Amino acid sequence: MAKIQLNGKKTVISSKMTIYDLLKKFNLINKKIAIEHNGIIIPKLNYKKKKLKDKDKLEVVHFIGGG
Repeated sequence: MAKIQLNGKKTVISSKMTIYDLLKKFNLINKKIAIEHNGIIIPKLNYKKKKLKDKDKLEVVHFIGGG
C-alpha cells in the first residue's frame, strides 16, 4: 500500500498503481482532465507508464465548458 495526496486529501492506494489505474478507479478515464504529479504536468500518453509511490502528490483538474 502507498499513501498519496490526491487533490489535497490523503488517500491510500495499492502499490504499483499507475496514474491510469487511479483514473480508472475513480471513473475519470474518458473525462477532459489534466494531471499534475509532484508539480509536473503529465502528458496523457504517459498515464499508463507513470507509477505512483508513497508520498506522491497528484492534482486532477477537470475542464468544464462555459461562455
